Amino acid sequence: MDAIVNAANSGLLGGGGVDGAIHRAAGPDLLTECRALGGCLTGQSKITRGYRLTAPWIIHTVGPVWSGGRAGEPELLANCYQTALELATAKHLTSIAFPNISTGVYGYPKEAAAKIALATVTHYLEENPGRLAKVVFALFDHENFKIYKKLLDSIET
Repeated sequence: MDAIVNAANSGLLGGGGVDGAIHRAAGPDLLTECRALGGCLTGQSKITRGYRLTAPWIIHTVGPVWSGGRAGEPELLANCYQTALELATAKHLTSIAFPNISTGVYGYPKEAAAKIALATVTHYLEENPGRLAKVVFALFDHENFKIYKKLLDSIET
């Protein structure tokens, strides 16, 4: 993978879960670079080097906290995927791996989030043919896998 997407908090300074694991694995230089970025707004993305990771780039995106869907969460979540894809394209990357953004401690319903992820990525790839050769969804558990499989199977038929 050229880039992995980190579902980060707005400070970009690491935290719990996957965000913290990425920071620990990448090493202290990642924290130094993230401090210089000055944070990130919800729905936006910023890119850093991958440091000690096998992926040379990390795209940090800040997903919305679920508040029942009436606070612009769907648009903000779609923007996370869109801005991450745009950064990957701007850096001429050919592969990117996404988690299911905002579905952990931010509480976004998993199926709703997966629908947004797949719709946004599919639309981007259709509008930008040949820009990205590989998009991977790195899913946390079997429940997420089943959701994505069901949604992908419905697209293919």
